[in-house]
Parts: sequence; structure tokens; C-alpha cells
Amino acid sequence: MAAFQERVFSGVQPTGNLHLGNYLGAIARFVPLQEKYDCIYCVVDMHAITVPQDPAELKRQIREVTAAFLAAGIDAKRHIVFNQSQVTEHAELAWVFNCVARVGWMNRMTQFKEKAGKDRENASLGLYAYPSLMAADILIYRATHVPVGEDQKQHLELTRDIAQKFNNDYAASIAANGFNGAFFPLTEPLIQGPAMRIMSLRDGTKKMSKSDPSDYSRINLTDDADTIAQKIRKAKTDPEPLPSEEKGLEGRPEADNLVGIFAALKGIPRTEVLREYGGGQFSAFKAALIDLSVDRLGPLGAEMKRLVDDPAYIDSVLIDGADRARQIAKPTIDAVKDILGFVRAK
Repeated sequence: MAAFQERVFSGVQPTGNLHLGNYLGAIARFVPLQEKYDCIYCVVDMHAITVPQDPAELKRQIREVTAAFLAAGIDAKRHIVFNQSQVTEHAELAWVFNCVARVGWMNRMTQFKEKAGKDRENASLGLYAYPSLMAADILIYRATHVPVGEDQKQHLELTRDIAQKFNNDYAASIAANGFNGAFFPLTEPLIQGPAMRIMSLRDGTKKMSKSDPSDYSRINLTDDADTIAQKIRKAKTDPEPLPSEEKGLEGRPEADNLVGIFAALKGIPRTEVLREYGGGQFSAFKAALIDLSVDRLGPLGAEMKRLVDDPAYIDSVLIDGADRARQIAKPTIDAVKDILGFVRAK
């Protein structure tokens, strides 16, 4: 098997207000990876248009996600931050992968079924082929690792299947073009501790989501201190005190969620949270969670707002990142074209 430079790729969709779940489940986890890997962080705006978008709002959201990356501590000079649509090689490789992937593979993708709902015949072809573009996002950089959540594992498995089939189908041409072994890596999932799944503040059985009609179901990253405090105070709980051990959270989804949020924000195990607050009432625990949330999210939200108010700076970061991303992506797509047998200028 060929040796590949270790590289991390991850993307975030610019669709709606970023909330605590996006931050703890993804963006906050990107930051420590910078110390170990070369990292490419992408605002996947081409994925966003698989469902209808308002153009002015999409532009705002692209900049907001970029601001969140930077405010969280991602270093856009040491690593690459850009928006997907500026690097056309993503789309070119996605078409190649559309011809490598099998319809049966796509039919197994559960996320399409969930997003398309009952009216699948009216869903866009882009939504159906979404996982093929996701594979191209990763493999145009020949990325070796991707930080994944539970809902993305199936897509990463498909990425590996596509890479394996391309390597097998074109093995002779890959060798003839001077590549030793496989052309694409079989990208590995990057597991960073236990899966972080932040649930709604109004219903602990549902994932925190921007699509929930109640703004009290989520903490938005741009919420001010008073709003954060009000949402936590109104967060659904149950009449029992907090337990002293994790087993006592079973069957108590709202309590479990709030303990998980506290642990994630403070960077400590849940057992430690329960050791300190177990046996107490939710009022005292919520007060501590408010202080912690405001302390952790207040500076982040303030920096995001400052950056969003400077769109020229945000755009300069994205343009610079796209230029550097293209330097990696273009040699990949050129080599793919040679392997496929396309004629091109050299």
C-alpha cells in the first residue's frame, strides 16, 4: 500500500444558525487536531444547495461558519480554511466518483431517506448524490483522516468503498502513471473520545437542531449572556435531584443532556460532574451551568460577531485558503485525468 501524508479534512454546512451542538460536536473538536495534523477545514456550500437556499442568506451563513472556525481557535495561516465552491476540483472529482460508485451503494444511504422524507421523487438529484461529493471533498486532498460523528460514519464507509474501487479498477493505469500502489488512501475515521451528541433543551430525546421551531430548544453561538441564562433556566428537567452516578441518569434524557453539556464545556468526565453536583437540586446545577456556558461561549460569540461585521476580512481568509487548497487539489485531479485516459494540456 502506498504511503500517504497524514492530512485531516472536515467540512461544515452553512445552513442556519450555528448552535451549541455544532460547536461541541464538531468545531471545538477541530481545534486540538491542529497540533498533530495538517488540517483542511471547509465550508461546504455546494452541499448546502442540495436543498433550496436564499442566495443572500447563504452568503451570510458561509461567512458565519468561517467566523466560528476562526473564533474557536482554528489558525487559518497554519492550516487551510476555505469554502468548497471556490475549488472547482471538488465538483470534477465528484463526477468521476459518480461513475465509480454504484446505484446500490447510494440506495443504502440512510441520510438521503431521512432528508428527502416521503416525497423522494421530488428531491434533488444533488441530495441523492451528496455522498459522492462528500467522498470527493475528502479524496481530492487524499486526506488520511476525517473526524466523524455517528451520522457521518456511513458516508465515510462509502468514501472508502469508492477509493478502493477506483484503486482496483484502474490499478494498471495507476502503476503506468508512476504511482506506487494505491492512488487514493482508505481514509480512517478520527475518533476523539466519546461521541458528542447534544440534545434539545426542550426534549432530551431529540437532537439539538436549527430546524426546531422553538428557539429555546438550542443555544445559538451568537446568543448573549442574558439569552443563554434564560434558555438554561427554562431547559426541561424532571423533579428528581441529580444522581451521584451515571447509572442514575438512565431514563432521564433531559438530566443526561444537561450533565453532558456541562462536562463537555468544562472538559471533564461526566462522573466528575455528578460527584460535585449529585444529590443537589437542578436550580443550583443550572446556575453553575449558566456561569460556565456564559464564560465559555460569551467570548466565542463576541468574536464571531466582530468577525462577521468585517466581511472583507472573512472573504480574504476564504480566498487565501482556496488558493492553497487548489495547490493540493489540482495535482490530484490532473493525475486522476491521466489515470482515466483523458487528454489534457500539460
